[in-house]
Amino acid sequence: MKGLLLAVTLSLFTLASFAQKKISEGTIAYDVVINTGSEKTQAADFFDGATSTVYLKGAKSRVEIVSSLGTQSTIIDGTKNTIAIIKEFGEQKYIINMTPEEYRAANEKQSNVTFTYVNEEKVILGYTCKKAIGKLTSGATFTVWYTPDLVPENKEYQYVNQALPGLAMEYESAIGKMLVTYTASKISLSPVPAARFDLPKTGYRVMTYKESQGAKQ
Repeated sequence: MKGLLLAVTLSLFTLASFAQKKISEGTIAYDVVINTGSEKTQAADFFDGATSTVYLKGAKSRVEIVSSLGTQSTIIDGTKNTIAIIKEFGEQKYIINMTPEEYRAANEKQSNVTFTYVNEEKVILGYTCKKAIGKLTSGATFTVWYTPDLVPENKEYQYVNQALPGLAMEYESAIGKMLVTYTASKISLSPVPAARFDLPKTGYRVMTYKESQGAKQ
């Protein structure tokens, strides 16, 4: 009997492992919707209809947000331990270099997120997704739907969802009184060109993170 139970347990474990796919390379596109909580037009409304695309290749990631205002990309190169933010808004073009310590500090509010898992499911892009409620250290909460069938090997690109046991397919992010919702619209596991993670060589003002913070003041 013990042998039978062990065989059944190993069989179930093998099936679960087979169903779960680790992503080392691929592209995940999200549609972005922003609710300002007001009927009046606000600056954030211009981000409605924006897209956020994640490119993964081993220890490298690129998150590219495109809106009517312009494009902002965050490139993390784990092989070189470097982070760069590329901003392209009209004629204003910047490359902001960050150290890993500065990146962690900038994302401090999204660190140490704890998740409570809810017994609810829904299907997004053909993947069965499970519901989780994330809680920030501030006490604020947000909802995320994730699929355990896809597990990114590199989770640096999405700081707030790093502790999830799968890929976030739909999640919320609060900016003041505004609620931003990201919903996966396309997933491709095809190879990503290495050039996608290269920085522009000309036409951009290069700044340190400290310099960029001073420019905002």
